[in-house]
Amino acid sequence: MNRKVLASWCLYDFANSFYAVLPAVLWTVYYRTVIVGNEQGLGDQWWGRAISSAMLIVAATSPMMGALADYAGVRKRLLLLYTLMAVGAVGLYATVEPGMVLWGLAVTVVSHVGFEGAQVFYNSYLPELVPREYQGRVSGWGFATGYAGSLLALVMALPLAERGHFDLTWLLIAGAFLLFSLPAFFWLPGDRPARLGAGEAAGAGMRESWRTFRDILRLRETRRFLLAYFFYEDGVNTVIISAAAFASMTLRFQTSELILLFALVQISALAGAYLWARPTDRLGPRRVVLLLLVQWIAVVTASYFVSSTQSFFVIAVLAGSGLGAIQAASRAFMAGLIPPGREGDFFGFYHLCGKSAAVLGPLLFGEISAATSGNQRLAILSVLLLFVIGGLLLSRVRAGGPTVVPARPLQSPAS
Repeated sequence: MNRKVLASWCLYDFANSFYAVLPAVLWTVYYRTVIVGNEQGLGDQWWGRAISSAMLIVAATSPMMGALADYAGVRKRLLLLYTLMAVGAVGLYATVEPGMVLWGLAVTVVSHVGFEGAQVFYNSYLPELVPREYQGRVSGWGFATGYAGSLLALVMALPLAERGHFDLTWLLIAGAFLLFSLPAFFWLPGDRPARLGAGEAAGAGMRESWRTFRDILRLRETRRFLLAYFFYEDGVNTVIISAAAFASMTLRFQTSELILLFALVQISALAGAYLWARPTDRLGPRRVVLLLLVQWIAVVTASYFVSSTQSFFVIAVLAGSGLGAIQAASRAFMAGLIPPGREGDFFGFYHLCGKSAAVLGPLLFGEISAATSGNQRLAILSVLLLFVIGGLLLSRVRAGGPTVVPARPLQSPAS
C-alpha cells in the first residue's frame, strides 16, 4: 500500500470537514436566525426544506453518477467537479443578506449537493486502496483526520465569527476546502480506462443502476444492511444538522459557546473514530454499530430532558464519541459487501440510502418545530424512533463479522 496515496485519501476527509462546520454550526444558525428569523420556528422550517431538497437531489442522482464513474472512467474528474461545485457555492454565501431566503436556500442546496455528491466517488476508493482486513481501521483514520480538519476550521473561523465578519468566514472556509483537497486530486489513483463514451455511459449508468438495484434485492445481507442504514443514518444526519440550532434557540447558546460546543464534538469524534477503528476489524462493524446505536438512543433521550448548558456539553461529548465511529464502521461494513469492480455503483446506492433517508429527518424536525411554535424538544425527540428501527433491522443482518487481522499491523499514514 502506497502511504502517500493513503495519506492523500485521508487528507480529503480533512479538507471536506472544513465545509462540515457550516451546516453543523455556522451557516445553519446564520441562515435560520439572520437570513430567515427563527422566533416562530420558520428558520427551522426553511433550513429543513433546504437540506431535504439537497439530500433528495443527491439520493436521486448518486446511483447513476456512481455507475457513470465506473463506465466512463471519470471517477476522479467527478470528485473534482463536485468539490468545485461545493467550494464555489460556499463562496457565494457572502452574497446572501438578511431576507434573501430563496437565494440563501439555493446556494445552500448547491453547496450541499456538491459536498455530499463528492462522497460517492471519495468513498468508492476505500475497497480499492486497502485490503478488506484493514478497511475498518483505515475508514476510521479517514474520519479521525476529518475531525481534525473540523477543529482547525473552527479555530480559523472563531475570530472572524466573533467580530461578525461572516462573509470573510465563508470565503476562508471555501479556500481551505479547495487547498487541502489538492493532494487527493494529484495522488489518488487515476481513472480507469473508459468502457463507453460519456453519452453512452450515461445511458449505461441508468441501466447499471437498475441492475445494481436488482442485485442488491437478491443479496439478502446487503439489502438488510442498507435498509437498517437508511433509518439510523437519518437519525445521525438529523442530529448533526439540528444540534446547533437546538443549542442556540432552546438553550440560548452564544456564537462563541456554539463554536466551543462543536469543537468538543470534533475532539470527541476524532477520539471515537480512532479508538473504534481497530475494534471495527476485530469485533466486526455490525457489533460496533449496534453498540453505538444504544449510545445514540441515550444521547437523544438526554437531549429531550436537558435544561442547562453544562449538561448539554456533556451530551455533546457523548454524541461526538459515537459520531465518527458509527460513520466509519458503516462505511467499512458496506465496503465488505461490495463485489469486486462494482465499487462506484454500489457506493452510489449506499449514498442513495443514507441521503434519501436524510430527506425525512430534517424535514420532520423543521415541520414539527414550526407546527409547535418553535418547540425543538419535541422535534428532536422524533429522531429517537429512527435509531430504534435501525437497530432492530441491523440485528437481523448476518454479515459484518470480524475480519482476519494479519500478525503484522498496518502503519498509520501519520507514522
